[in-house]
Amino acid sequence: MSTIETQMLEVSLGPQHPSTHGVFRMDVVLDGEYVVKLKPVMGYLHRNHEQIGEKMTWLGSMPYTDRLDYFCSMTNNWAYALSVEKMAGIKVPERAEYIRVIMAELTRLLNHACAVGFLLSDCGAWFTPVLYALRERERILDFFETVSGARMMCNYMRFGGVRVDLDEQSLAMARAIVARWPAFLDEFEKLMTENEVLLARTQRVGILPRELAINASVSGPVARASGVAYDIRKVDKYGVYDRFDFRVPVGETGDTFDRFMIRILEMRESVKILHQALRDIPSGPCIAPESKLRGFKVPAGDGYGRIESPKGELGFYLVSEGGAKPYRYHVRPPSFVNLTILEDMCLGHKVADAIIILGSIDIVLGEVDR
Repeated sequence: MSTIETQMLEVSLGPQHPSTHGVFRMDVVLDGEYVVKLKPVMGYLHRNHEQIGEKMTWLGSMPYTDRLDYFCSMTNNWAYALSVEKMAGIKVPERAEYIRVIMAELTRLLNHACAVGFLLSDCGAWFTPVLYALRERERILDFFETVSGARMMCNYMRFGGVRVDLDEQSLAMARAIVARWPAFLDEFEKLMTENEVLLARTQRVGILPRELAINASVSGPVARASGVAYDIRKVDKYGVYDRFDFRVPVGETGDTFDRFMIRILEMRESVKILHQALRDIPSGPCIAPESKLRGFKVPAGDGYGRIESPKGELGFYLVSEGGAKPYRYHVRPPSFVNLTILEDMCLGHKVADAIIILGSIDIVLGEVDR
């Protein structure tokens, strides 16, 4: 009896592939339709962000952080500001801390909603969830534009606080936006979780074991979907997060469906935080009086500040020689770190599943390449 000789097929997905969430390539080796090897190829969007940061003044790097995760400029600003404030010993006024929480949680809402919507498009199911998500995102971006003057590259936070205070009209606008989200999430979740296509394409697909998630330093919703109950808002209690009542949802299986559901549940927790922050926001200054825009210098030393960005742990490691600009400026981006386990999650699955698994990680290439 003769045997049929077969050979492996090498396929390059990208960098123009529409499902790679940016200028990114996957070199895949296939046995039939099944993935036996996968290599992420990055660097198409490298912009020398860290090298530029070492040539700019401390404040001059703030607008550059907007370009990291260009979906989430507000949280990018906060992580960088937090790092500098730790090194310079700047105390942030209470009102500014509340405003930062409001901006960060609104950012989490728009990020997760769009991530889930795009995941469904990767499944080939419908374009409707993306449109639903973008509709709600537009309302939040309108609010960001009203406050900061920009929709996406907000350049809003400053060392010691925020650039512009929220007046009563802005707060009323934020409350109206948040009031819509519970009904939207109910509709959004029902639309997707009862769909047979979604369940068939995501359950038991792309499982990330808890031990691997921990060993690979994976963070954010990807880690929590694998049962890692780790949220920097709870661990570090930065800002004023210790004042808010919210829980950290975790998954059990660690598959694509769990990563989808964790984001749905986290949006519900963000709504809870926003209700509390908008209710309890105190009066007072929005920036520390001692914060100087001109001639700002940071004492010699090094420091690392981190936050729970929508995609995971976003940190900045900075070294100062006591001058007007950093000696060393390094970003710890969640998208880059979370991408390192892509091959482990894809092995043994069909090539069509690899696209969905990549979408469930929720990467942004401005953060991967820097």
